[in-house]
Amino acid sequence: MDTIKFNHTTPIQLRFNDFDALGHVNNSVYFSFYDLGKTTYFNEVLPDVTVNKNIGVVIANIQVSFLLPVYPGENVAVETAVVEIGNKSFKLFQQLIDVDTNEVKCICHTVMVCYDAKAKTTRPISDNWKKAMADFEENPDLGNVTQV
Repeated sequence: MDTIKFNHTTPIQLRFNDFDALGHVNNSVYFSFYDLGKTTYFNEVLPDVTVNKNIGVVIANIQVSFLLPVYPGENVAVETAVVEIGNKSFKLFQQLIDVDTNEVKCICHTVMVCYDAKAKTTRPISDNWKKAMADFEENPDLGNVTQV
């Protein structure tokens, strides 16, 4: 994969209950870190989009690779980028980094699908969403991809 430029970073506040008996962040907690990164990304990139029970995005696939443990006192953040946009889905690449050392602790690849909850079916991503994500990522060709 080419080097990803991240235009979005979400600081993570580590909590006492994030740590397991081995003294590092439990692997199940990373998913909440990545969810927070997604939430803040969409709040910034698509501020006019409201979360509701009818139309939204859902996770179709998620793959996480744990590279290095996170210990108490480390200063971490989630970096998020949309790397591909299709007709009904788009791909996110996220990584958890140590802000002080720039070490990558964990990486996450997610396929998000636009979903109509009332009709219980996928739906095309609006051109407005595609343009907003492509503009934010400073990649005008991003919204022109037809398959994800």
